[in-house]
Amino acid sequence: MSLHKIHGVLAATLLAAAAWPHGALAQTYPTKTIRIVLPYLGGTDFVGRWIALKLSPALGQQVVVDPRPGAGGRIGHDLVAKAAPDGYTLMIAAPPLVINPHLGKANAIREYAPVALLGTIPYILAVHPSVPAKTLRELVQLARSHPGKLTYGSGAQGSTSHLAGELLKSLSKTNILLVPYKGASFGLIGAMSGEVDVVIPSASTAEPYVKDKRIRALAVLNTKPVSSMPDVPTAAQAGMPELVVVNWFVLTAPAGTPRPIIDRLNTEVMKVMQAADTQKQFVTFGGEIVPSTPEQSAAFLIDEYERWGKVIRDASIKGE
Repeated sequence: MSLHKIHGVLAATLLAAAAWPHGALAQTYPTKTIRIVLPYLGGTDFVGRWIALKLSPALGQQVVVDPRPGAGGRIGHDLVAKAAPDGYTLMIAAPPLVINPHLGKANAIREYAPVALLGTIPYILAVHPSVPAKTLRELVQLARSHPGKLTYGSGAQGSTSHLAGELLKSLSKTNILLVPYKGASFGLIGAMSGEVDVVIPSASTAEPYVKDKRIRALAVLNTKPVSSMPDVPTAAQAGMPELVVVNWFVLTAPAGTPRPIIDRLNTEVMKVMQAADTQKQFVTFGGEIVPSTPEQSAAFLIDEYERWGKVIRDASIKGE
């Protein structure tokens, strides 16, 4: 689907409920338990549970989590896409939501109504200590002078860590050999053991191993440094501003959810995210809270969909 069509369907999703009586819906919602589907493990699970805990008193109804991991997120995605668009089934989405459609693993992003971009956790580019490169520029020079010699470990095909490596190769015009593992954590272990030279884990996962000097961090793949690793420069500072890879969390609802409900949820969720205890939790694992409207969240999803789609097409990556 083209960018124009995606923008159109997401805009339609957000604006379709304009005719609903805003005051009545806003005053009566919610009247029963709300569930938040969690399609993946890890950071998404933590964020979803935190949001549920804090939203319950704010909305005056119980908010519960419904973990549905598996199949690269498709189990949870499908459940929410088919749920009634009434505000009582929500989902914490992450990059697989915009990656899977390009791999033929479907649900299209038009099947969801974005409520709020909650926050992001950047990835970092790291190497085994034996790799002579001390900076991102030096790594690129090393890869160019020895094409096909360096290796990078990643999770499964189509995972964020896999696509991050392909983005690095594309932007730097280098040939670094992919070594796929069953999961991103195994790729990190491979880098620490010296089985592979390069790895691109999330900052929260990599931090203890960087501090123990089991891997050397060369760059934060975001526009801002990570507070827990202040000495690690950003990719932009190393001359590669387009090398941005972040894990993100977007609260979504089924397409067609009335706009007054979307607005009520956005208002309450933004209060939760900007609270001091939430910010403290995010900082502990290198995260950044991103205040956002539904429209800003939709624009973010469009950008991520297009960006990763190009990487997938350019690298001729196919779904497994």
